[in-house]
Amino acid sequence: MPNEKILVVDDDQNICELLRLYLVKEGFQVTLAYDGNAAMAEFAAIKPALVMLDVMMPGMDGWEVCRKIRATSKTPIIMLTAKGETYDKVLGLELGADDYMVKPFDAKEVTARIKAVLRRCATGDEASEGIYDFDNLHLDMNRYELKVRGKVVEAPPKELELLACLAGHPNRVYTRDQLLDEVWGFEYYGDSRTIDVHVKRLREKLEEASEQWQLKTVWGVGYKFEVKE
Repeated sequence: MPNEKILVVDDDQNICELLRLYLVKEGFQVTLAYDGNAAMAEFAAIKPALVMLDVMMPGMDGWEVCRKIRATSKTPIIMLTAKGETYDKVLGLELGADDYMVKPFDAKEVTARIKAVLRRCATGDEASEGIYDFDNLHLDMNRYELKVRGKVVEAPPKELELLACLAGHPNRVYTRDQLLDEVWGFEYYGDSRTIDVHVKRLREKLEEASEQWQLKTVWGVGYKFEVKE
């Protein structure tokens, strides 16, 4: 894991240098970018193992950079922001971010989060390989492709991973915390209602696709992918 390339993107050069010190000490190779355009150029040039991405930047902000990266790559992204509102956390995760850190943060937390995300993604690539077929539903996690009634439906990576987790274990009930752990793979410090948001979005995409299965709420517990016998 050490020696991997990390791209740090923040318009505050002091924060960039601080993160560089943290990460170089841990054995990572660090490249810095101070705005969105530079971030995209560096991303294409160095192909980092992970991106640490500030939300609030002039010009192209972190949300837009995250969107552009996710359009072509599954490279892990950790969002950095001075804000702690649940909305920002949910939006970052909706756009495909893998983790979220609120400034200020300390060296131990930064390196622990990076290592956790890299470890999860390394094992996740193997664990997520699989194809899930149900009536009018086809989910191919090798391609990160969802088809409903034979048509491709666009969905962020985390929505697909959440669906794969549930559909991969039909009729098993998962709590929100279990789903956060299974799909995000780290100790999530925010609001577990982010799962509710993801399930709501998935239901909109899967609405009336079939009467043989459904994403079902188990009140007081969590969710399950219910398949009728």
